[in-house]
Amino acid sequence: MGAGLRSEGTPLVEVTRGKWTENVHNGHVAIADADGRLLAWAGDPGAITFMRSTAKPIQAIPVLMGGVTKEYGLNDEAVAMMAASHCGGPEHVTKLERMLAQIGVTEDGLALPKVYPADQEERDALLRKGAAPRKLYHGCAGKHIGALALCKRQGWPLEHYTQPDHPAQREMLRRVAEFSGIGEGAVGRATDGCGFPVFALPLWRLALAYARLAAPPSGWADAALRAAAERAAAAMNRHPALVEGPGRLASLLLGDDNILAKSGAQGVFAFALRRQRLGVAVKVTDGAEAALPIAVAAILESLAASAHSGPPRQRGLQDIAAAVRERFPAEVRTDAGDAVGRFESVVRLSYGERYPRSKFM
Repeated sequence: MGAGLRSEGTPLVEVTRGKWTENVHNGHVAIADADGRLLAWAGDPGAITFMRSTAKPIQAIPVLMGGVTKEYGLNDEAVAMMAASHCGGPEHVTKLERMLAQIGVTEDGLALPKVYPADQEERDALLRKGAAPRKLYHGCAGKHIGALALCKRQGWPLEHYTQPDHPAQREMLRRVAEFSGIGEGAVGRATDGCGFPVFALPLWRLALAYARLAAPPSGWADAALRAAAERAAAAMNRHPALVEGPGRLASLLLGDDNILAKSGAQGVFAFALRRQRLGVAVKVTDGAEAALPIAVAAILESLAASAHSGPPRQRGLQDIAAAVRERFPAEVRTDAGDAVGRFESVVRLSYGERYPRSKFM
């Protein structure tokens, strides 16, 4: 067995069929505030977890701090695409093509394979037309374009920009460590599906990173860092459909300007509540994405009932939890549409500070 996540976690979601339990999705949950305190958890909040695509908004921070948007005239739609795991729709591809033209780089320069869109309908439509696969259909194309823009702006090599020792990747690692409050050497690294380095860290550190991304601490002396975080988060809220796409949990949550959210592959999900200054990270250990909306709705409801939300904000959290439940019904249905079972949340959060305030300030 490899290093990293070993605990199976605690039950988060049960799936029933008839009177029987058909499946149990285990995992871990961590909730932290922007000051570096772990406030609630289920399972092991210290479980080492790959960030996967939840890292994208933070990977965009060096791009924003490097003056790229001003240099190349990139708007908030482009910033949202840098943080996106897009589904390959025409609106996504149009935005990406415009970014390439503004920056002055080519699709061939992207260190990505040529693929068809992740969205089934878009893929089928292209196949019916006999259209060829493209690099821009890859869900990580925006992140790669952002990296190339940073390289061009800084005079760094445009080749091998996905390698861990490339200056662009060193800057991204620096910011991931900074937001999560740990040293760069403590961040594990492997290779993500798109060829970028992927970062591994304790789950509660991912929650902390999102809390700080959505609500940068007042103690941060670097005004440029604060401004970059605020712009990345604001762009995602303004353009939720670009960040993932129709029918995606993150895009639904991003429609609420109090919530910053992003999914990652293999059952990773992170979101933040801006006004409450809280970050939440979830890892489903078997990677089942279908369990995430059920777990997230339950977490929102638990937070609404806790002291951490504050009475004026409880209703807002209850409303967004209800919206998640409406968009992602809990019923298990037959092919004919008959309800024969349910997804049921069994998340049990423990509240209370376990870790000391981090030294990242």
